[in-house]
Amino acid sequence: MSVAAQSEQRETRFLVDGMHCASCVGKAETALTSVASVASASVNLASKEARVVFAGQAAPNESALREAIEGQGYAFVPITDDEDARARKQESQQRVARDLLNRVVVAVPLAVVVMTIHMSGVTFVGREWVMLALTVPVVGWAGGVFFVRAAKAAQHGRADMDTLIAVGTGAAFVTSVVGTVAPTIWTGDPPNHYDAAAMITAFILLGRLLEERAKGRTSRAIDELIDLQAKSAHVIRADEEVEIPLDQVILGDVLIVRPGDRIPVDGELTEGISSIDESMLTGEPMPVDKAVGDEVIGGTINRTGSFCFRADKVGSQTTLQQIVRLVRDAQGSKAPIARLADKVAGIFVPVVIGIALVAFSVWVSIGPVQQALLVAVSVLVVACPCALGLATPTAVMVAMGKGAEQGVLIRDGAALETAHKLDTILLDKTGTITAGQPAVTGLEACDGGDANQLLAVAAALESPSEHPIASAIVAHARQTGIEFAFAHNFQTQTGQGISATVDDDPAIAGNATFLRSHAVDVSSLEPRADEWAGQGRTPIFIASAGRLLGMIAVSDPIKPSSKNSVAEFTRLGLDVVMVTGDHPATAQFVANEVGIAKVRAQVLPAEKADVVATFQQSGRLVGMVGDGINDAPALAQADVGFAIGSGTDVAIESGDVTLVGSDLKSVAAAVRLSRRTMRIVRQNLFFAFIYNALGIPLAAGLFYPVFGLFLPPMFAAAAMAASSVSVVTNCLRLRHFDPSAE
Repeated sequence: MSVAAQSEQRETRFLVDGMHCASCVGKAETALTSVASVASASVNLASKEARVVFAGQAAPNESALREAIEGQGYAFVPITDDEDARARKQESQQRVARDLLNRVVVAVPLAVVVMTIHMSGVTFVGREWVMLALTVPVVGWAGGVFFVRAAKAAQHGRADMDTLIAVGTGAAFVTSVVGTVAPTIWTGDPPNHYDAAAMITAFILLGRLLEERAKGRTSRAIDELIDLQAKSAHVIRADEEVEIPLDQVILGDVLIVRPGDRIPVDGELTEGISSIDESMLTGEPMPVDKAVGDEVIGGTINRTGSFCFRADKVGSQTTLQQIVRLVRDAQGSKAPIARLADKVAGIFVPVVIGIALVAFSVWVSIGPVQQALLVAVSVLVVACPCALGLATPTAVMVAMGKGAEQGVLIRDGAALETAHKLDTILLDKTGTITAGQPAVTGLEACDGGDANQLLAVAAALESPSEHPIASAIVAHARQTGIEFAFAHNFQTQTGQGISATVDDDPAIAGNATFLRSHAVDVSSLEPRADEWAGQGRTPIFIASAGRLLGMIAVSDPIKPSSKNSVAEFTRLGLDVVMVTGDHPATAQFVANEVGIAKVRAQVLPAEKADVVATFQQSGRLVGMVGDGINDAPALAQADVGFAIGSGTDVAIESGDVTLVGSDLKSVAAAVRLSRRTMRIVRQNLFFAFIYNALGIPLAAGLFYPVFGLFLPPMFAAAAMAASSVSVVTNCLRLRHFDPSAE
């Protein structure tokens, strides 16, 4: 959308293309907030989305915002939700990924060959020229994008990660080329750093490719939500039913919905009864019975019965569209982390270049140009930010691979960095703590009756029904090996129960009121039914030939691992809170069973994100674990969103970490992995800085007048390589990570 299409909150969104690191985000935000009447601006690196909030009555026009962004060397791209625009965006993402893949395919094999020649120690005529020929395509073509972006950044007074890469690989490559072309100008063996230039380029490109593919999935959460909308609606106009596009529905329209249809907009049921699948909204697997006067929500699915309803919310006011907006707000907000390498880059590169120039000037004034050149080259080579650039991404990549082995798929390094600081874990109930599917959890036969007969009659009665409760009973009978008859004359009364003929006897199943209406006395089992209800279980009474056979409890069972996982969170020092849309009594029972002391019940989807935000505002770093579409805003709002892999696609795409299985212990594994990784990163940064802190003064000849110490380019390269090797070797320790041993 354009700036003219503003929301009621007086804000606009657009994409900022061309960003590559956290310093880019800072520059873009600073440029936007400098525009008149802009109150705040937040730019998300992963999604490339900018959210600008206006102050006062006058909002800046699109050209002012475009100027601010393009003035920093980035591209301004409007956002639209139509299918063509979404397709163009996807194609653009795929095009970038293909370009990176092509560069990686060229860079990696050539870099490996160069490294092999260098490490082998084998000498032959023209060895350096062969390495030069192999390195040129890697640095010149595959890695050329780094130099182009670094040049653009310099034009706008910036130094970012691309600047670090360009200076590092450029220094290594240029000195090597000079050593090959003019070896006689060097004292001793000429420098040969082709392997460093090639391998750094290949590694960074591979990391960028993996990062780009991960970023490409960011917007799918919103696409999945938008796809839940009905494409059209059946509306009564002039006493006739007509089908119209969704955007033509107006407030007050009366709409018709048939079984299997997706409800177009929000409204109030005016005629008929039905059972609505609201799992996309509430996460609860059981359909909700609806009658005249009840609210229906756009995007939910009508399971049984036709009905009419009045449109009360249309367009951007529907619940589904509000969830889309909440996800956008959360994804577009600024994460409370900063990458140290990007912060340092803004001053590190200019300082190093300055030191090299000063060293050159000093030495050229007291000695030959060759010596001055050696000093300057040594400074640039020893200060090559390889280790600094590798410190975080290498650890993150190894950790992501190890996490995948543990069934923990981590979307990006930001999530991994943030997870180690979490102090609060919010858990959804349905599908997260519980299985998410109804199952038989109790059988009670009357007066010592036959439980198998009870189950056989119940399964026969329920077999024609498609209701989730019916499916659970039939599935349980089959798993138990119970044979059951075929039901005839099947009838259903929505929200009450069902009736049929089983083995030539009339049989019924349903709630207590339904059985009493058929003159069946259920008083003997009502105390037990009340007990079950207090435990969050739904009692289904079964009768045959006018006689009560017993009842069956159906509920969403707690996962076997949930209790131990909650205990593990506590051992990790995390404050555990359950957040659910379920009834307080049911929620409290489940919480007591798994050992959770804090419960937030009857929380609507929009309120789940608010709960997360409330904890964040009190200074907490929050992890949210969920599996449903209703959890998507909260997953996106959380500092780290953990999506159960068996949940909906939109929950997975909104989360920062996807758990392949449905076991909560994977959340604890992810937190432990994050903590170990960040220890490794801190160690890596120490290695990187200590090498530079010791190497740069030595390379500049600072100690030469007193101690006679000087660092030739060859040894400078060795020191630089040693720093990189120490960082990579340290990262590889993560391959032995065992969450159970932490």
